[in-house]
Amino acid sequence: MNSLIFGLPDFFAPGVATAAVLTALRVGGLLLVAPAWSAKSVPMRLRVALIVIFAVLLLPTALESASTSQLAITPATFLGETAVGFALGIAAAIVVAGAEFAGELATNTIGLSGAAIFDPINNTQGAMLASFMQLLAVTLLLIAGGHLLMIEAVAKSFSVMPLGGPVAIDRGFLPLVKAAGSIFASGLQFASPVIAAILLTNIALAVLGRAAPQLQIMSLAFPLQIGIGLLTFAGSLGLIVQALGGWTTSYGNTIDSFVRAAQVAPAPATGALR
Repeated sequence: MNSLIFGLPDFFAPGVATAAVLTALRVGGLLLVAPAWSAKSVPMRLRVALIVIFAVLLLPTALESASTSQLAITPATFLGETAVGFALGIAAAIVVAGAEFAGELATNTIGLSGAAIFDPINNTQGAMLASFMQLLAVTLLLIAGGHLLMIEAVAKSFSVMPLGGPVAIDRGFLPLVKAAGSIFASGLQFASPVIAAILLTNIALAVLGRAAPQLQIMSLAFPLQIGIGLLTFAGSLGLIVQALGGWTTSYGNTIDSFVRAAQVAPAPATGALR
């Protein structure tokens, strides 16, 4: 174990500088896709500074399970460490993507697809309710300390996937691809009240317009559809917030699945990164 100076390892000791670079790669993979950390509004200089700061702070933890004499920066270790951090970040991004997809479905169903607004996270134009749901999911994630939980997951990952160790990237990302299916499942679940309300409204208007053509019902269909859709969406927000509040469970399950599949050594017990 290298001697510590002010709580930090001796960077001039053999292998410590290499360990610092590999740790920065794992942290950089997380900050590349993780919600809040990967926001376009975060300046690039600040993001680089965060990678350096987190790498220095996590370095003592990384060295506890690493063999500094065997560490080397190779294409395999470069891709492996970046992939581990990327997986830890994308597991949380899946939750936010599901909420954003729900907003996209609700926007198109209500008829507000032409009402694009500025997305402050990605610096792009996006659907109105999709941007709202994305901001809501990120806000709930930050309130629950999700940004700190992701950094904690990186720290705990060093004990089950040592720095510079072999990583089966192809097997590890298979559970992530399967977990990405929850984007469409959760998005449809969140948007289902709006979809059902608009469907019933359109059926009722069609029947009423057929029964009484002189009422000109179709001229009121568009504003009525928007009003009912927005009211239904507002009424379902409580259930959406409650469902998003339990994102840590799905996040932990996704990470555990990745670790078990990507590890070349025997897999740890369930919940090792929680």
